[in-house]
Amino acid sequence: MTREEFLRLAAAGYNRIPLACETLADFDTPLSIYLKLADQPNSYLLESVQGGEKWGRYSIIGLPCRTVLRVHDHQVRITHDGELIEQHEVEDPLAFVEAFKERYQVPTIAGLPRFNGGLVGYFGYDCVRYVERRLGKCPNPDPLGVPDILLMVSDAVVVFDNLAGKMHAIVLADPAEEEAYENGLARLQGLLEQLRQPIAPRRGLDLGGPLPAEPAFRSSFTQSDYERAVDTIKEYILAGDCMQVVPSQRMSIDFKAAPIDLYRALRCFNPTPYMYFFNFGDFHVVGSSPEVLVRVEDNLVTVRPIAGTRPRGATEEADRALEEDLLSDDKEIAEHLMLIDLGRNDAGRVSETGSVKVTEKMVIERYSNVMHIVSNVTGELKQGLSAMDALRAILPAGTLSGAPKIRAMEIIDELEPVKRGVYGGAVGYFAWNGNMDTAIAIRTAVIKDGELHVQAGGGIVADSVPALEWEETINKRRAMFRAVALAEQTPRS
Repeated sequence: MTREEFLRLAAAGYNRIPLACETLADFDTPLSIYLKLADQPNSYLLESVQGGEKWGRYSIIGLPCRTVLRVHDHQVRITHDGELIEQHEVEDPLAFVEAFKERYQVPTIAGLPRFNGGLVGYFGYDCVRYVERRLGKCPNPDPLGVPDILLMVSDAVVVFDNLAGKMHAIVLADPAEEEAYENGLARLQGLLEQLRQPIAPRRGLDLGGPLPAEPAFRSSFTQSDYERAVDTIKEYILAGDCMQVVPSQRMSIDFKAAPIDLYRALRCFNPTPYMYFFNFGDFHVVGSSPEVLVRVEDNLVTVRPIAGTRPRGATEEADRALEEDLLSDDKEIAEHLMLIDLGRNDAGRVSETGSVKVTEKMVIERYSNVMHIVSNVTGELKQGLSAMDALRAILPAGTLSGAPKIRAMEIIDELEPVKRGVYGGAVGYFAWNGNMDTAIAIRTAVIKDGELHVQAGGGIVADSVPALEWEETINKRRAMFRAVALAEQTPRS
């Protein structure tokens, strides 16, 4: 972009203008770029493996963000360079977030990657209370104490092209600042210089030796209490209160490894469509979620319900047998069909009449430790609605709550012993161009104060077997705990 083009965009009313450079990066990986450019608080790395088997084309490295928005119980705090610059008590935090994003007017520049910055972070499960007032404040203790919403203003990113071995470095320049154009170009040049520097050597993760033993964990539920909760839900179902509820247990362990080494191990053990690493300073969020919550891209709304699980087999033949068993399980099929209907209803709330379609129905996707039944639902976003409206309509996913959704969440409040926090919420971004991509925060660790917490649940229906439901939660956390054990073998650098 020339200086004249920059000034023309500024005169048109844009208050943040992307400046970019493209360079060959075939000697680097997304992880090495993260470690060279972004390994500080308020940074992130986003990657993708499609269908559990093929790396997505683009990885996104978010350089340290200076402005961060946090919400906790209607209290909004905005910091810049660690200093509090705004504080508000608001009735509707989601509306505040949308208005806050509109402060940033960013042009779409031809030739740049589709994502070149935005609000990046998470919306916790309990954000639903800002939309569904009937639920009220969470009645359960909140031992983690992390924000309900945490979003970073991502104004400097590297988009790594895994196919072409090249990268775009993009920084947003504020034309109100003196010499904004020149300073932006200088920052890009500085990033290129940093890329030429070696990273500090790190010990490799030993994949050739015997698998380390999984660590023992502390649970928010005992097995007997969890099974009693399943029985209570079945009583509610038989009484006609609900059709399905998705309870969960939180499993916690001591954790002393570097969080980035956990991410390295996780991307090896459990590659999924949504891989993410967030360094929020006082805590980290590290995850490998298989499931989109809601995506809005060029006004196409997508939800992708996943329900129905089996462990992976030791051989291809065993995998095929498990797939057949899963697709012939009446309980699993009934649960999945219910969630397809819920996904259609959720998407339909923000889609043009007649535009909602089931584009994939009950296909099997395999991951490292489990396989799932997956469907895909799309709709055309209604004129006048935004990506935030889609998030309001769909958070939390039916696969993390149940049906009918509000009654199921009331039962979850009654039976679960702690506030869910990040678990079951949305992890992802609102891009400057209006697109949004969010994953359901499952298969996700919160690392804080020397402890790691991971939560897992399962859908309970009338014929659920309590002991098997407990076992399903154990299977779902297995990849994370294997990754923890491997990361713990790697000394912190």
